Amino acid sequence: MTSTQDNPGEDPQTEAWSPVSYFDSYFEMEAIKILPGEYYVTRHDKLIVTVLGSCVSACIHDKVRGVGGINHFMLPFDSEDSEMIDSSIRYGSHALEVLLNQLYKLGADKKNLQAKVFGGGDVLAGEGSHLIGERNSDFLMSYLEAEQIPVVSKSLLGPWPQKIYFFPASGRVLVKKLKRLNNTTIFDREADYFQRLLNIEVAGNVELFG
Repeated sequence: MTSTQDNPGEDPQTEAWSPVSYFDSYFEMEAIKILPGEYYVTRHDKLIVTVLGSCVSACIHDKVRGVGGINHFMLPFDSEDSEMIDSSIRYGSHALEVLLNQLYKLGADKKNLQAKVFGGGDVLAGEGSHLIGERNSDFLMSYLEAEQIPVVSKSLLGPWPQKIYFFPASGRVLVKKLKRLNNTTIFDREADYFQRLLNIEVAGNVELFG
């Protein structure tokens, strides 16, 4: 996971991590597309879009101040080895800590936060692949419970990829189950992300791939 943060002291409207931006003709507004390992945080009235297979996303919104953000991540372990599991938990925690810290930098207040969570589908091929989505989902729910951030809506697990439309200013989320796919882009993208995760080193301080 890579990320950037401009200096919010210079521009109060600065946003965290700006990937692909485009104009969505259906919703008639600026939209941001995020991929595995990315996140986006804003206080503007924009649309954030992502597609989830085994990965999970937390859409977190400050219901008072109108700041919202989303991430897209997967835990990087493929065994029951305790050291790998510990490393994976640190990585997953980092993915959520980055999102929360960027929300706070843009003025969010923890007591106002609420989450909507998605993904964790059984969509990757291979032995034991069904466990990947379950582990991601269980971790995400456990982390938010520990942080005392209420989950007000969720769509986790299941056999289908999900396309998420998140409106961070209002906290509204639309979910589309992708039961028919014209290509394998979603699966190829997550499989590549999964392989990269297996090669990262997660120690003391999280070391992330570029």
